[in-house]
Amino acid sequence: MDDPANKAPAPRIRVLLLDDDHFMLELLTDMLADIGAAAGAAVSFEVRAESDAKRALASLASDAPELLICDLSMPDMDGIEFMQAAAAAGFGGGVMLLSGMDSGVRKAAERLAKAHGLNVLGAFKKPISAQELQAALAPLVASNSPGQENSYNLSPLSGK
Repeated sequence: MDDPANKAPAPRIRVLLLDDDHFMLELLTDMLADIGAAAGAAVSFEVRAESDAKRALASLASDAPELLICDLSMPDMDGIEFMQAAAAAGFGGGVMLLSGMDSGVRKAAERLAKAHGLNVLGAFKKPISAQELQAALAPLVASNSPGQENSYNLSPLSGK
């Protein structure tokens, strides 16, 4: 019989959410918690939600997440500017872009982020569905499961 006290804790995937819409931040936080719960003890998400791009950028340097989920349309510093700054700061985690803008804008933003050397998992229409989010995170969850090498070598997914 396995002793629960001797089991290793579930790997934690650090996620930084950036969106100026507080409701969207809460929704994404809840969706990530549900995905973690569905994965059982395989993985959990440690979520930091930011509505201010400058604070989010500062947190990239102090506590770099494995995943960044970023809205493209924000005041003060839009998602494109944020991606450029994240790339310049050497951010090496996975990136998911979210936007209510049309698919042409999302695809252009995705190409630009990739051109800056970011590991883009896709550009998705807001609001992203739980199924889309779970599918986009599948490579990250698999690489963080017990017994798996934690390589963060995420293959990009096509954006929706």
